[in-house]
Amino acid sequence: MTWEPKMKAPALTKNIPTMPFGDPRDRRTVSYEAYRKTGGYKALEKALGMAPGDVTEEVKGSQLRGRGGAGFPTGLKWTFLPKAEDINNVGTRYLAVNADESEPGTFKDRLLMDFDPHLLLEGIAICCYACRIEKAFIYIRGEYHHQAKVLERAIQEAYDNGIFGGKGLLGGAATQTGAPWKVECYVHRGAGAYVCGEETALLESIEGKRGWPRIKPPFPAIEGLFGKPTIINNVETIAHLPSIIEHGHEWFTAQGCASTIGGPPSFGTKLMGVSGHVEKPGVFECDLGIPLRTLVEDYCGGMRGGKKFKAAIPGGVAMGMLGTDQFDAELDFDIGRKYNVLGLGTACPTIFDEDTDMVAVARNIARFFSHESCGQCTPCREGSQWVYKLLCRIEQGDARTKDLDLTQEIATTMGAMPGTTICGLADGTNWAVRTILNKFRGEFESRVRPTFVPVTASVGAMVNG
Repeated sequence: MTWEPKMKAPALTKNIPTMPFGDPRDRRTVSYEAYRKTGGYKALEKALGMAPGDVTEEVKGSQLRGRGGAGFPTGLKWTFLPKAEDINNVGTRYLAVNADESEPGTFKDRLLMDFDPHLLLEGIAICCYACRIEKAFIYIRGEYHHQAKVLERAIQEAYDNGIFGGKGLLGGAATQTGAPWKVECYVHRGAGAYVCGEETALLESIEGKRGWPRIKPPFPAIEGLFGKPTIINNVETIAHLPSIIEHGHEWFTAQGCASTIGGPPSFGTKLMGVSGHVEKPGVFECDLGIPLRTLVEDYCGGMRGGKKFKAAIPGGVAMGMLGTDQFDAELDFDIGRKYNVLGLGTACPTIFDEDTDMVAVARNIARFFSHESCGQCTPCREGSQWVYKLLCRIEQGDARTKDLDLTQEIATTMGAMPGTTICGLADGTNWAVRTILNKFRGEFESRVRPTFVPVTASVGAMVNG
């Protein structure tokens, strides 16, 4: 059955020339004036004419799922905040935009921050109005030096033109509730720690503390940044809001795909950053549900050098590995249950060809996670180190079959889902290592020596001398 796209025109990348709708060589950072000329901030004007609760209902109706990796329904998350009538009792609320994007193989949010920062800022303003939030922080990874400067310039443009600060959103424009709503927006730069992509570690970092994940509950919507109610959304998630408000949730749900296994749908479009052994790597805006083979062959020019497909990470190394027979996997939020991976993650596939050494891939992934563990949880701190050491031993040919079994045992027993760690960093080691080991076990077995356990047996009664 041939897959047919439902997206008629790009939404997230309408101002960013992207194949097949435009030539990436024509990309330029969109200024405030240029953004306005293409209809920018019209969705914010529309949102201010709606009741805050109606904006939230529109987002709920779209069934927009978080684009940072977890896929949690965005509108539903917003409803976890205390009721608007209780705002005087809880004080300031916060929005934390997760721009950490430190998952290896992921670079989709960078595209938005590089070239269309005002799309993100408009989404922030809409979210803050809907959720009655007064202060927003964009938490950006420490290595994104250029992107941080682009955002700072865009925020200054937004302040200069009355979007933020001053008298209120859009220069103090009246809202459906009557009074203007004032929002302050800041960029907060991280120090380059992978674990700060986890929402509670991100909050700790903004507060100036070590980036250690917090035990939950309480959840951030109740007690988050500085102990106040906080919404945490990914850059791409926030960037979807202007088009949803402008066109309505029916327009959004007409794209993407419904669940084929009875779960929540995967509506809307998704930025997919493809890297690895393809002819034309890059970021593409596609309908959720696009087959991996279609993405590689129709958007990326096929496998590099005409070689055969061997494996792929569907969305960040923590998600695990798709096997050679899973090239037609649909890139939607059902992918985890259907193809035995952790999930869709960031939907930024890394493609491997037939010459790839999967033992080396597993070792390199384990090295990354062992280095990035915050060390707070013993199973993660010790387990990731041991998995890395064992995989080094296997790669070098110094291991035995018992080391192979021990590697899988350690990986399987560490992580938040087995209930042994606070956050999901250990699950990255778990799923990556064991999916590679299970789907390419022959490569591992060929690198280890058999473990010989001598067995002695006596027949008859033992006679004392």
